[in-house]
Amino acid sequence: MRDETGEPTGAAGRRGPFRLGDRVQLTDTKGHPFTITLEEGGAFHTHKGFVPHADLVGRPEGTVVRTTYGVEYLALRPLLSDYVVSMPRGAAVVYPKDAAQVVTMADVFPGARVVEAGVGSGALTTYLLRAVGDHGLVHSVERRADFAAVAQGNVEGYFGAPHPAWRLTVGDLADALPGIAEPGTVDRVVLDMLAPWENLAVAADALAPGGVLCCYVATATQLSRLAEAVRDEGRFTEPTAWESMVRTWHLEGLAVRPDHRMVGHTGFLLTTRRLADGVEPPVRKRRPAPGAYPVPSATEDDAVWTEEDFGDAPVSPKKIRRARRAVGRPPEG
Repeated sequence: MRDETGEPTGAAGRRGPFRLGDRVQLTDTKGHPFTITLEEGGAFHTHKGFVPHADLVGRPEGTVVRTTYGVEYLALRPLLSDYVVSMPRGAAVVYPKDAAQVVTMADVFPGARVVEAGVGSGALTTYLLRAVGDHGLVHSVERRADFAAVAQGNVEGYFGAPHPAWRLTVGDLADALPGIAEPGTVDRVVLDMLAPWENLAVAADALAPGGVLCCYVATATQLSRLAEAVRDEGRFTEPTAWESMVRTWHLEGLAVRPDHRMVGHTGFLLTTRRLADGVEPPVRKRRPAPGAYPVPSATEDDAVWTEEDFGDAPVSPKKIRRARRAVGRPPEG
């Protein structure tokens, strides 16, 4: 499916001169970016003067505009990596470095059928939709209606319209997935949740043989429990886990060196693939030393995992209300 311009969804808004309704990223001489949406009669105000939006409309990307005080700003459309870190959010976003790893290492291809849970603020969803294209399918499942509302506003805000490949369901994955997909029909399952091991069985039911399960978790404790649960489930290959770190470099004449700050740990990624029915995974030849597997407590499997367990502060209702208003979906009532 294509939009009224004949382009794939969102493509028309990624090229050509600036138009009303476009998002524009203005970057000052110190490299600080500011994202605005061009509006009739609007203006970008700073303590260094202002730039009327009309000065940008009709001009090409890469334009330099000046405020009323003569301060220069470089005008470009924000990349997706810029958009996801600046968009309104309720839940924390999956950062570009991890989203890129998910798309690549889970081998999300054009036309793929992908199930994602949870949707958070819609950052990873947007990457997945770009990867599958208009003829694929991304079905996102989110337990919280307020998070889903923020994500919907962010996704549609990026593409400029509802994406034809996206479906969004509010509910619990274990309950929703059997009604979303027939067994063995999903190519990829991506889980970004506190306790992904609770949904391994329904994920295995939905995945086609050879399909990829990709999980994103924040702590080593989650990663350890998830890896053992994948092995115990019996329908997956030996899991692979890793993390990525990004370090930018300072480039100034001969002073070329790593920056003092970097994007370090954000989360762990684990991937595994669905075995064919009736096939047992090969036995690992190397086993860990005795004592590596403590005897689980009687109540461990029944424990409820919360954000506080992993050192994350819960998202306040005020923050959600503010994010919903920012994406044009204010709370009802």
